[in-house]
Amino acid sequence: MSVDLEIAEPAPADGGVPAGRGTWSLSWHGLRTVTVLELRQRVRSTRWKTALIVWFVVVGVITMLTTGAFAIISGDQSGDESFGGMVYSIVVGFVLFLGLLVAPTLSSGAINGDRNAGTLATLQVTLLTPAEIVLGKLAAAWIAALAFLVASIPFLVWALVGGGVSWLALLTTVLMLALVLGVVCAIGLGFSAVVAKTSGSAVLTYLTVGGITAVLPILFGLLIPATTSTESVRVWDVEAGYTWEETTPPECEWQTHEVDVWHSERTWWLLAPNPFVVVADAQPLRDPEALSEDGNVLAMLQYGVRFARTGDPGPQDWCSGYYMGEGPQAESPVEPVEVTDQLVWPWGLGFNLLLGAAGVVVAVNRLRVPTAQLPQGTRVA
Repeated sequence: MSVDLEIAEPAPADGGVPAGRGTWSLSWHGLRTVTVLELRQRVRSTRWKTALIVWFVVVGVITMLTTGAFAIISGDQSGDESFGGMVYSIVVGFVLFLGLLVAPTLSSGAINGDRNAGTLATLQVTLLTPAEIVLGKLAAAWIAALAFLVASIPFLVWALVGGGVSWLALLTTVLMLALVLGVVCAIGLGFSAVVAKTSGSAVLTYLTVGGITAVLPILFGLLIPATTSTESVRVWDVEAGYTWEETTPPECEWQTHEVDVWHSERTWWLLAPNPFVVVADAQPLRDPEALSEDGNVLAMLQYGVRFARTGDPGPQDWCSGYYMGEGPQAESPVEPVEVTDQLVWPWGLGFNLLLGAAGVVVAVNRLRVPTAQLPQGTRVA
């Protein structure tokens, strides 16, 4: 006599997942399943393919036009280091700008779009955990965003060939661009879990990105009067009674003046989260005297942010270099300002990663089942 035994599956725990698997439980199979499903939908979409082709063409046209324009200006069609850095920085800035426009559209409708279509509940009733669903959708959106970045790499390499930029700078630039795009996708995913309409989540994502990119630098500028104070500063100045109309060089001496001093070291952190600052500051720090040679805008931005973090330069030189007549001038005892070697991009990237992590946490919590409360008019299945 044989008896067939049926082993019952453990009853689902609170949250709609099997016992032993909580909201934040992860498995490679679950992540891969959701990611593959999302990517298949994107690959089948002609709109995504069209956007990728348009991206490639637009970035290529901008690169060729920029290269041609500076080649004509310099009178050297074969490429010259005098404008290589300028072309490279323009292409990188344009790619980042387009990325900040495209990335929100890849994730801001990932959750509320499926909920409105009635397909989200199908995933929630499976053995997939909320974390697997959210991270799978994030991975798919990030991979789609990286596809646009990969399409731009040939033009970044082309701009690099112009000279003035190292391969290490290209590597750090691509890495930072990839991380920034991932952060924007995570922010959009968080809003898509909170807002019922895809248009609303897209607008909120753009506003957040715009706040980091534009509002914080504007606030930095508006705080200049509040961070400027009148202080006694040692100044290497001309002797009393000297007029610049005289034909002999001035005699310089140390004096003390009441000068308005801007303490930018108090507010530099407002610039750190800016995606353009993150990408620019991640490059190897260049010699300030070489900034004007190739016009690398990214290097200038990096130097400007580092200078803001350096703050008050200390003693000032109001004498040397101003006399345009003949005759020797005494050397200035004032040391030239050296910008700090302390990095800015880790602080900005860390802040952005916290924003992205907050978006993921919010999305995971919003996908927990059973849901206590849903906005009115929200479709369940």
